[in-house]
Amino acid sequence: MSKKQRTSDKTGRRSKQRGRSRRNQNNNRFGAFCIILQTILSLAFMAVLMMINILPLKYLSLIAMVLVFLWCITLNTQIARKRRGIAGKVFSLVLVGCLSMGTFYIAQANGVLGMITDGNFQVNNMVVAVLADDPAESIEGAADYNFGVQFERGGDNMQAAITDIQEELGRDINMTEFDSVQDQATALHDGKVEAILYNDAYTDLLEEAFPGYKDSVKIIYQHSIRVELNLGNSSSDDSLTKKPFTVYISGIDVYGDISQTSRSDVNIIAVVNPTTHQVLLVTTPRDYYVEIPGISKGEKDKLTHAGIYGVDASMDTLAELYETEINYYVRLNFTSMIDIVDILGGVDVYSEYEFTTSKDSGYVMDVKKGINHFNGEQALAFSRERQNVPDGDNTRGKDQQAVITAMLKKMLSPTMLLKAGSVMNQVSQNVDTNVSQAQLTGLIRNQLGTNATWTIKSVAAEGTGAKDVCYSSGKQQLYVTKPDRNSIDSIIEEVNIVEEGGILEDAEPLN
Repeated sequence: MSKKQRTSDKTGRRSKQRGRSRRNQNNNRFGAFCIILQTILSLAFMAVLMMINILPLKYLSLIAMVLVFLWCITLNTQIARKRRGIAGKVFSLVLVGCLSMGTFYIAQANGVLGMITDGNFQVNNMVVAVLADDPAESIEGAADYNFGVQFERGGDNMQAAITDIQEELGRDINMTEFDSVQDQATALHDGKVEAILYNDAYTDLLEEAFPGYKDSVKIIYQHSIRVELNLGNSSSDDSLTKKPFTVYISGIDVYGDISQTSRSDVNIIAVVNPTTHQVLLVTTPRDYYVEIPGISKGEKDKLTHAGIYGVDASMDTLAELYETEINYYVRLNFTSMIDIVDILGGVDVYSEYEFTTSKDSGYVMDVKKGINHFNGEQALAFSRERQNVPDGDNTRGKDQQAVITAMLKKMLSPTMLLKAGSVMNQVSQNVDTNVSQAQLTGLIRNQLGTNATWTIKSVAAEGTGAKDVCYSSGKQQLYVTKPDRNSIDSIIEEVNIVEEGGILEDAEPLN
């Protein structure tokens, strides 16, 4: 071999060595990058877990140990690597992807909890209505109109809306005062005033008094008033795990802002004892004929009308009826049940009777006595039906309890973990509560830590149908349910049993 050839071979070997060296350096850098990225995301994952504060310490410790173990595997594959440590790098990148997704979804869940909790306020929507064929299309077009107003019910909201209108127009408006919202509507249709100002929560009540009212008017102004609620609830994160508490569950059929005042079609209180792990669900017919403390001045009204004056008025009404204290509420749009039940894959609901739902329920179907598997649309129809079931509204209340119980059971099942994100996203749009995020996460953390078995019992207030004058409806007589005192006393006794730590008879396992 010539000298020239030997020199060329040496140059080639040096070139290959430099190439291998550069590749090794690049592999080392990429391996180090994978380890650093995995470290950062592992710390971020633990940080969001600690921020959401749902998992007990033992679970957090276990997760931390697993993450450290996985980090050691990645480190070892790069230190004692074979064939450039490709398997270790792939392993690390897969973990990085999983940690990234996990961190994102946990942070998202924390945001959703924040949206649902800490409500403690309600929104009153004040509107101005004119006749449907009136030329005015905005409040400016009604500047010279005579406005019908009333200060007897919700006077503060009325004054706030008047002030806003006058500031917007830059002038005072002409007003005629009436005794009730019904009198305002009558005056509008009789031509005594050209416009009326009232709380939009009364719209359905006006539709009852004047069939076709919604089609006979148009809204030319709206003013939303946010009202803070002072319910005296504790905000400590363990307050729901130490002593009994009661939650008012209000189901409404309004679209838009869930926090707006509205009639409540579903009225359930859940009496919870976190030490004996018992839940008592008490449903009260929407037409129950009761006093609204601090509102109706001794007169009686339908329970559903209490919602017009705010969720706190409904809570006070039920608290007085059942001689208990209610500091917490959950407001939900019952139509959201369709999506939630469908996300859960349907629910198994027990029916006391065999019947066929009517068209008014929104979905016609046959219901058998016993267990029925419902999708979202069917569950909503079942919970709405009161025409084709014995005892009408009383049975409907029991059926609503059955649907809620079925949903709770499904949510407590292991498969729920795979669907938790989808359910929470849906819930965030249609549920509002004054339970704080700290309280809610504390309750979940306690359940995960103890894995306690809960029992649940459902009862319903009973009564007889009649017609009578209601505080919110003026002189018009409406269908009401006159309370059965024996039924109320029996419920009060069971509420006391739960609150005092006794054991309910006929309670069934919830999980």
